[in-house]
Amino acid sequence: MSTKNINTFHTQRMFIDGCWVHSSSGDTRRIVNPATEDIIAVVTEGNEEDSKRAIEAARRAFYEDGWMESTARERADFLVRVADKLEEHAEEIAVLETLNNGKTMRDSRNDVSDSVDQFRYYAGLATKPHGQVYDVPERMQALVIAEPIGVVGQIIPWNYPLVMATQKMAPALAAGCTVVIKPAEQTPLTILKLFEIIEEVGFPPGVVNLVLGKGATVGAELASNASIDKISFTGGTKTGKSIMKSAADSIKKVGLELGGKSPNIVFADADFESALDHALYAIFANQGQVCSAGSRLLLEESIYEAFIPALVEKAEKIRVGPGIEPDTNMGPLISEQQLYRVLDYIEIGKNEGATILTGGKRINRKGYFLEPTIFTDTNPKMRIVNEEIFGPVLVIQTFKTEEEAIKLANGTPYGLAAAVFTSDAARSMRVIRKLRAGITWINTYHATFNEAPWGGYKQSGIGRELGTNGFTEYLELKQININLDVKPSGWIETTGYSHVMTH
Repeated sequence: MSTKNINTFHTQRMFIDGCWVHSSSGDTRRIVNPATEDIIAVVTEGNEEDSKRAIEAARRAFYEDGWMESTARERADFLVRVADKLEEHAEEIAVLETLNNGKTMRDSRNDVSDSVDQFRYYAGLATKPHGQVYDVPERMQALVIAEPIGVVGQIIPWNYPLVMATQKMAPALAAGCTVVIKPAEQTPLTILKLFEIIEEVGFPPGVVNLVLGKGATVGAELASNASIDKISFTGGTKTGKSIMKSAADSIKKVGLELGGKSPNIVFADADFESALDHALYAIFANQGQVCSAGSRLLLEESIYEAFIPALVEKAEKIRVGPGIEPDTNMGPLISEQQLYRVLDYIEIGKNEGATILTGGKRINRKGYFLEPTIFTDTNPKMRIVNEEIFGPVLVIQTFKTEEEAIKLANGTPYGLAAAVFTSDAARSMRVIRKLRAGITWINTYHATFNEAPWGGYKQSGIGRELGTNGFTEYLELKQININLDVKPSGWIETTGYSHVMTH
C-alpha cells in the first residue's frame, strides 16, 4: 500500500449535533483506493463514546427541540434542497464514489442519480395523506394516525456507500425521525460529502448525525443502546443476527437487509442472447459485490452445451480495471481482505470437486482485481452453492423439469432475489410465484426502482426499504377513539359496584 504524502491529508471529521468533530480518542483511519492501493483520505475513527454523544443529540433533537412536531412541509423542503445540492455536485460525488469504492463510473453516476431521486420521492411522500378513519359501534369517532418512531440508528455497507445511506436516511427524515448513521469503515467519503450538503441545507442540530468507526464499536452501540428506537442494517447475515440479538434487550424496532444466494433460472425457450447477457450482468456487475447478485445460474439441461461456451467466451471479454477508466466493465474488489476471502472460496469450490470454466485468479497488477470466475459440476451441498461469496464468482446448476428448478432455487437459507428467463408467460408467473424471494425479475435482472419495496424472505432480512413500504418502516401507528356523546359510562350502575376508591 502506498503511504506517500500521508501527512498532507487533512483528517476529515464526523458530524454530531450540528458540528464537525474529531473522535474522542483521537484515532484516525486511512482510506484506500482499491484500484491503486493508494491512500486517498484520512478520517477520524469514532468509538462508543462518540456514538453515545450522537444518540443523545438525536434524542434531544427529537423529544425536546421540536423535530417530533416538525411539519411534513418543513421536512419535505429540507429533503428537496438536499436533492438539489446532490444533483448540483453529481459528477464530483460520482468520481469520489469510484475512487473510494472501486465501482465503475457508470455505476457511480447511477447511484448518485438514485440518491437524488430518493430524496425527492420521500419529500413528496412526506406530505401525502397518512392514517385512516374507520366506522365503529356507538357514538364514537375512531382513527389511526402515523407518527415517527423516534431515534433511528442506521448502518451502511461498503458496496453501495451513498445510495444505501440515502435510501435509509430519506424515508426516516421524511417520517420525522432523527438519525444516527454509520457508514462502512472502508467507504465514508461520499457520505461525508453528503453531510457537507446536510450542513449547508441547515437541518437543526442533532437531527442528522454521522459517526465514523468500526462495526464492532460504533455499530454495536447503535444496536444495543436503549435510546435508539429503531436500528436499520444492511450487510451480512451473520452480522444481522448479532444486531438482532443486541436489539432484543431493548425491544427496539429492527430492519435488516442481509445476504443472498440468488438463483437466475434460464429455461430452454428463453431468448438466448438476452439470457446470456443478463447471466453475466447478474453476477459480474459491481464485481459481484451485490446482495441480490445472480450468483447461481440454473440452466435447463437441454441448453447447457450451447449456453456454456457462449457464456465463457463473453465472460473472458469483460474488461477488468480501475472504475475511473471509461471502458472498464468490472472494477476491483473493495479491499485486500475481501479479495482473499473470495479467493478462499474459489479454493473451497475446487476442493469440493467443482470445475472452473474460466477465471479463478487474482489479476497480476496493482489493486484488488480478480478474474470473473465461473464454476460448473456443482451440487446443492457445496459451500460455494449455499454460501454468499460476495464477489465475481458464478456457480452453475442444471435442471430437467420446472419442479426441479423451483426446488433448487429455493434450496438455500436465503431469499433475497430471483429471476426467470422464458418465453412462456404462464410459466414465468407460475415459477415466480413459487420462488421464496422478495425481489424477482422475468426476462431481466437487477432492474430496480425507488418506488418499489426492497427486501428479502428467510435469512435475507426483515422489513422493506424503498417505496411506500420503506416510509412506513419509520412510522408507528396510533389508534385514537373520540367519544362524541360525552356522559358517564354507566359502568357502576350496570355492574352494581358502588365502592368508591380513595387514595
